Amino acid sequence: MMRESLMKNRKYYLIYVIWKLFDKVKDFLLEICYNVVVIWGGIMSSFSMRVKSEIINLNSGKTEKISLLSSYIRNNAIITSDAILINTENIEISRYIFNLISELYSVFPVITVRKSFNFKKGLSYLIKISSKLDLILRDLSLVNSDGYFINIPREYIYNDDEDKKSYLRGIFLATGSVNDPKTARYHLEFLIDDYDYSLFVCELLDSYNLNSKLIERNNGFMIYIKESEKISDFLKILNAVNCVLYYENIIAYRQQKNLVNRLNNCEQANVEKTINSALSQIKDIEVIENTIGLDSLDSKLRVAAIYRKKYKEVSLGELSKIISIENNEKITKSGLNHRLRKIREIASSLNVNDK
Repeated sequence: MMRESLMKNRKYYLIYVIWKLFDKVKDFLLEICYNVVVIWGGIMSSFSMRVKSEIINLNSGKTEKISLLSSYIRNNAIITSDAILINTENIEISRYIFNLISELYSVFPVITVRKSFNFKKGLSYLIKISSKLDLILRDLSLVNSDGYFINIPREYIYNDDEDKKSYLRGIFLATGSVNDPKTARYHLEFLIDDYDYSLFVCELLDSYNLNSKLIERNNGFMIYIKESEKISDFLKILNAVNCVLYYENIIAYRQQKNLVNRLNNCEQANVEKTINSALSQIKDIEVIENTIGLDSLDSKLRVAAIYRKKYKEVSLGELSKIISIENNEKITKSGLNHRLRKIREIASSLNVNDK
């Protein structure tokens, strides 16, 4: 009895062990799937984020950092009487902006991590600057000497070419996006909150001949560029070298693919044209053959007719070479075409007579 009870307990224990093992395997597999998703998400992160990641890893001088910070705060911050609030969902950008502010102004902002209130269900990072506000805002040309907001910065922020490029980097970090060249269309855009400022940004872009366009949207004004070459030029201005190489490689691949497709289409069209032409010529030859016979033709036309029927699929150029080799008689493509036109005229006259 005890033995049976023990065996029964062992049976249940074995089931319990198997169940716990399955539970651990399930958790392990779920963890693997989660890691794969995370890694894949990192690999497949948007092209815009790859560009931005490259931007924030560039080495730059103090004035360039001031220009970038000026445009970034102008486009992605809420300025109140007692704080500058900057919100981003990218931890790298939040760390970069934090370090810039700390380096330039010896101020250490407070960073608050929150859950994003959108469908991404990620995290957002709120940077709060509460000290040296007047110094920071004036230095970045965001307020004037009286403390009033400046819509368009003073020239010292963007007068130098490198500072201008850095200012554009800040705008792109704050509100820019660019499509991956693997997608169906090329598109770069900025979403700006003010019309006059959007015109200013267009002027900066067009100083590099980028041919930017401006349209009004419900939530602001969108500046966009559609031409692949201009988008590539903009990435060069940002100094996002790796992204430029990737972008231009994809463009070159797509252009080569399109060229191959066009050549294939042309080749297909030529083949169809050759076949249709050959069928029409054979039809003319058969009209003659079924009425007056091929023997009624002179020797040159008869040879052309016989070889055309024998080699139905070849082009006129190839047929002229075959006739030249097999008959030891030099005949050009134009000469053969002339003979086949003669045959067509004869066939047409016979069709008319039959009617």
